[in-house]
Amino acid sequence: MRPPVQVALLGGSFNPPHVGHLMAAHYVRATQGVDEVWLMPTFVHPFRKTTAPFEHRVRMCELMCRDAAGWMKTSKVESEVGKDGRTVDTLDFLRARHPEYRFSLIIGSDILKDLPQWKDFDRIQRMARVVVLYRAGYPAEGTVGPPLAVVSSTDIRERLNRGELPSDLVPRVVLDYAREHHLYGL
Repeated sequence: MRPPVQVALLGGSFNPPHVGHLMAAHYVRATQGVDEVWLMPTFVHPFRKTTAPFEHRVRMCELMCRDAAGWMKTSKVESEVGKDGRTVDTLDFLRARHPEYRFSLIIGSDILKDLPQWKDFDRIQRMARVVVLYRAGYPAEGTVGPPLAVVSSTDIRERLNRGELPSDLVPRVVLDYAREHHLYGL
């Protein structure tokens, strides 16, 4: 009998996806004993943040995954869950759909302060191993890895609004796609 496939889930707005997401995925794949990393763009942001249309964010993630030899994938699962974008509901859905998989959830240490607002975080911890990555500027006990690069989608959008092209923070294929579809003022 084959061991279960170990899948790490990296959720977020991916508005737009950037090198910080790539670094997190590569680090987890290299060090945490997972077979695959799935990027999961939010369909409905649980805190109601405004984002580019879901299909565009999915496509940018798919483009970013192309060079990962199949271990990094993009999942549209959040559009299939049909609820309000809560991680616990997504995990319920995925565990029912893929009982042969074992899931880990990747979060950044910057998110720890928001956990009291998450729905049923204690249940999330029972359904998935939670891997907390050390995000630069947010030291916390129990994090793994070196500090991740200081990069955020918010900062990238602000730079784009100022007319700056953040080519050092966003993969070229993502910037090309955003330009082609007139996203983020490009």
